[in-house]
Parts: sequence; structure tokens; C-alpha cells
Amino acid sequence: MLKEIVTTNDGTLTLYSKEFDECYHSTKDGALNESLNKHIIPAFKLQNKKSLVILDICFGLGYNTLSTIYYYKRYRKGAKVHIISPEFDKGLVESLKNFSYPKEFDELKDIIYKISNDFYYEDENFKIDILLGDAREEVKKIEKKIDIIYQDAFSPKKNPLLWTKEWFRDLKRVSNKDVILTTYSVATPIRLALYENGFNIYKLQSATTRGGTIASLSKLNLEEVDMELKKKRNPNARALSDDYIASSN
Repeated sequence: MLKEIVTTNDGTLTLYSKEFDECYHSTKDGALNESLNKHIIPAFKLQNKKSLVILDICFGLGYNTLSTIYYYKRYRKGAKVHIISPEFDKGLVESLKNFSYPKEFDELKDIIYKISNDFYYEDENFKIDILLGDAREEVKKIEKKIDIIYQDAFSPKKNPLLWTKEWFRDLKRVSNKDVILTTYSVATPIRLALYENGFNIYKLQSATTRGGTIASLSKLNLEEVDMELKKKRNPNARALSDDYIASSN
């Protein structure tokens, strides 16, 4: 009752959340197109390990996780991938066995069904763990070191607690030094929240989607955003923080 099906511009479906007053994906970029070109492909171009641990924030409809498997089955055969994804909406995950995914995911129906029923999947190449609960708390329990982070929560305006410098501090704690973080956000308070945790900030550019951000604790051969210059030009700019959110409420 709190969600409505929406068709995005690439013809794939997403949901509109009445609770957050926001769609799970950009309707302009398209649900599948956004997952592949804002998260999966940019991250995999930069992270070539044969064994990867990926943190998908948050699971939602599962497009990022399923797009990862779809991509890997074609271009990274033999690689081993462990995807960890927090999600507070248990009912949403349970409903996914009946969701109309794009044809690209037809070969993944057994995986979707297993996740929807058990919140878990594993075979010789892929392991998926859905962490049911508050992402802020679930991330603190992660013991594995993360190689790729899809920072794809509802927007900072709608779900600010998953965009603060304290949140990114917790993500840093569970990350490898060469972690690659992808996100659609280009907002200065979000980039500052990452930067103040030691992340280098880069422009994410795609021919088929609007821009975004790539962040890493290591230096990358990409167009870097000069955050010191941004702070100098806008001395009033501040990183989004838990304290600011608490004071605003």
C-alpha cells in the first residue's frame, strides 16, 4: 500500500515509496541503466580482483546486486563475489519473487526466488547476504573488508542518516584501502562528508546517465574534484553530519 510501480525511461520498472516520497531509481536514467552505468561498470573498471566483497547500500529491489551477477556472468567468469546488503524493509524483499524484472534477469529467477524466501543465496561463484535491520547498525557488525560500495540509499533529503560523515566513517572502518565507492550524489555536503573521512573524490561520468561521484581511499587515475578549492570558494560549506540532522529536527 506504501509503494507504486513506475516505468522508467529505459523501459524497466521501479517502485515509488510513499514513505520516503521518492522512487527507488532515477526515472530519467532508468532502473537497469542506472545500476549498470552508475555503479557496476564504473566500479568493475577500477577493481579487478578475482575475489570481491561488495557492500550494496541498500538492497531495495535488488537491481545493483542482480546487475552485478548479470555483468559477472558475462565479463568476469570464474570470479567469486560476496555481496552484503542491509535492508530494513523485510516485506519488500519477500515480495520480489513476484516483481517484474527486465529480461536481462530472466536467468537469475532462481536467485531472486531464493533471496526473497531466505534473504540469502550461495553457489560456487556468488554469495548474497541480506542484513535485515537498520543499516547504521548492521554495517557496524560486518567483519569482512569491503572492496566495492554501492552508496545507493534514498537521497540525502529523504534519508539523511545514510549520508553523514559519521556514516561514511563506519563505511571506512569496514573498507579495504583500495575500496571503490560509487554514488549518484554530487552534493557538496556529501562529498565533504566523504572527504573528511579520507576519501579522494572523483567525477563519475557516463554517456547514458547523469553524473555521479566515485570515491576511494586510494588515488585513482580519474578526474579528481579539488575539495580544498571548493572549501575555499565556499567557506560556509559543511559536511552533512548526525549533529546537524539532530539540530534540524
